[in-house]
Amino acid sequence: MTDRLPGEEERALYRQVLEQGGQVMFREAMQQNAAAALRLIELGLLIHHAVDESLSAVNPRAVAARLSTDLREAAIRMLTSSQRAPAQLEDLVRAYDQAPRRPDRSHAVERVNDRLQIRHRIMQIESEMQEETLAAQPGGARPVGNMRQSLLRSLDFLDRGIVLRTLYQPGALADPPTVDYAAEVSAGGERIRILDEPFRKMLIFDRRIAIISASPDDNQAAFVEDPAVLASLLDVFERDWARATRIDWHAQAGRPRGTGVPKEVGALLAQGLTQRAIASRLGLSERTVAAHIARLRELYDAETLFQLGWQLRGAPE
Repeated sequence: MTDRLPGEEERALYRQVLEQGGQVMFREAMQQNAAAALRLIELGLLIHHAVDESLSAVNPRAVAARLSTDLREAAIRMLTSSQRAPAQLEDLVRAYDQAPRRPDRSHAVERVNDRLQIRHRIMQIESEMQEETLAAQPGGARPVGNMRQSLLRSLDFLDRGIVLRTLYQPGALADPPTVDYAAEVSAGGERIRILDEPFRKMLIFDRRIAIISASPDDNQAAFVEDPAVLASLLDVFERDWARATRIDWHAQAGRPRGTGVPKEVGALLAQGLTQRAIASRLGLSERTVAAHIARLRELYDAETLFQLGWQLRGAPE
């Protein structure tokens, strides 16, 4: 257990990053303590941004939760150790909460005017995300330089049972790298539709915080937590989602269609079993079952589990 937790040098470097506002350049951290920096990246306490070669500190609560989950799934003999993980990271949790860079939550809408700070804040929010991300991404081709990192992040979210829904504009269909990316994440369970209308760039995390572009060049963003404004933004997204066109990204990429979902999962869903009951019956974790269900929902374009179960009843064996 102890070799999966940060040692004193890693903890000291993590605190120094927090004191610098939670973000430092990769080269600076490597100069300070290369081994500790690499270990913190490996543990997930620091995220490396390939675009600008910077590092962002994330909430250690999320790291503790992932360690706990991994250990519980690994073996019964590790249960006692996994339960200690949150307590053993408590000193870092306190350091994270007390760090001066934390945003002032007393303001329901906060404007951020620096692109690097916007990315830094988004990474922190993603590290605490539990349920869902809704994204409206206008324009055509997605940035090629960010695709690999975005793909790995999205697949990790999907494996954790997080629901991802994204809107693109028609220009995305004309860009082969974007189509290949969409096919990959669709295979993992993300749902991506095309809306042939103008819309604004927006991200919504767990229906509790929205991020909208506040300038034409996307160098400014508004972080929205006001419940009334957030409800309006959710309504806009759901309205656009309902009008958007479902795309078979596998066919667009010239790939054979396949779900990668064990047939037993679909059969039990068709019988009306819940996610928890299916996990118990098949000896899988609930997050694994959630990821399988997300893939099936994308394949059958089902908005609810009831709708999915109903469609599976009539699906061919």
